[in-house]
Amino acid sequence: MTTDADGLFELDEPAPEAVPERARATAPLAARMRPRTLDEVVGQAHLLAPGAPLRRLVEGGAAASVLLHGPPGTGKTTIARLLAGVGSRHFVALSALSSGVKELREVIADARRRRDHHDQQTVLFIDEVHRFSKTQQDALLGAVEDRLVLLVAATTENPSFSVVSPLLSRSLVLQLQSLTEDDVRALLRRAVADPRGLAAAVELAADAEDALVRLAAGDARRALTALEASADGVLGTGATVIDVPAVERAVTEATVRYDRQGDQHYDVISAFIKSIRGSDPDAALHYLARMIVAGEDARFIARRLMVHASEDIGLADPTALQAAVAAAQVVQLIGMPEARLALAQATVHLATAPKSNAVIVGIDEAMAEVRAGAVGAVPPHLRDGHYAGAQKLGNAVGYRYPHNHPDGVLAQQYPPDALVGTDYYRPTPHGGERTLSERLAKLRRAVRGR
Repeated sequence: MTTDADGLFELDEPAPEAVPERARATAPLAARMRPRTLDEVVGQAHLLAPGAPLRRLVEGGAAASVLLHGPPGTGKTTIARLLAGVGSRHFVALSALSSGVKELREVIADARRRRDHHDQQTVLFIDEVHRFSKTQQDALLGAVEDRLVLLVAATTENPSFSVVSPLLSRSLVLQLQSLTEDDVRALLRRAVADPRGLAAAVELAADAEDALVRLAAGDARRALTALEASADGVLGTGATVIDVPAVERAVTEATVRYDRQGDQHYDVISAFIKSIRGSDPDAALHYLARMIVAGEDARFIARRLMVHASEDIGLADPTALQAAVAAAQVVQLIGMPEARLALAQATVHLATAPKSNAVIVGIDEAMAEVRAGAVGAVPPHLRDGHYAGAQKLGNAVGYRYPHNHPDGVLAQQYPPDALVGTDYYRPTPHGGERTLSERLAKLRRAVRGR
């Protein structure tokens, strides 16, 4: 936007799409292939089918603010532009990474002038809206409430956690899905043939197409960027066929979709732990690899392994915690990338170990009863008797020293009166706890005098 000497927005600047054709020809392939109509949008059938909410918004021209939630490369910006194209709406795009309250107020002021003087509604597209602070999001509420602006906000995060409740309640939340392999394949073929794209200047071999589909991982932008890089490499040598070596030369490594501060951070570590708990070492190694390749903090992974060793294995395999602690020490002393081997070793150890949650169940039950008031007095014979006058109070009087008994175990009350006979730790019949269960039953009989 431009301003005059009084700081007022000019209302006759060219629309964002009014770019000369020659300039557009130099744009990235992903930008050139951006869908111009709903029929060109690939994927998102659940939102674009006849009668679906998004199709009604675009085709019916309904005025409703929208929160688009989904992974990168699924069409959030495209959908925003399609919504802006309904009628004679004015389109303004802001990025939460580079804009603040000042820019928001300027857009809102301009939107008010356009409405009052030109009867024109403004579509405000905000990318990465989850990066706006609460104050910045609150600055939008009045304009959205009055429909001064039609807000189209995009986020890769779950809006329930990253967008303030008042803004959520004023918007239609639509979740976009990653593109399927067939969607990406259709997108690649269209880009190769379309005059806006590569205009059939190259041929995409079937196995190279498969490689690009795998690299894309459901991300349209990534697929087209990799295709363009591959085509440039091939055409630069005078060839016309994109094969697998051409793709490999252009794209050395697929970018792993993983935000260390976002949903993927929590989703992948959750899948990692659940795969170990489910005794699937192969799936666990897959998720471990995803975290390592994405640059996840190895100390975070090691901490989760140590927690899991006690939470889901415990004494079914007493060496599991040792393995997890050893891996954490390797991470600390050696670092990455070598420490990946210790993390992988601990992961396989824990995944293949017998499982038991008896430890966490036991401590959680005990803590729950303590919080509920089941504390009771420490039995007098167990109290500290090392200070002057302790015995006069009855402390430590009558305590029986287990090592004086031939078996090292003798009958004696240890818990408070109200908790005598309570079993918190209940071993499973898995792994080492099978033997421990038999021993524990004998210990309890001896200690409790039964």
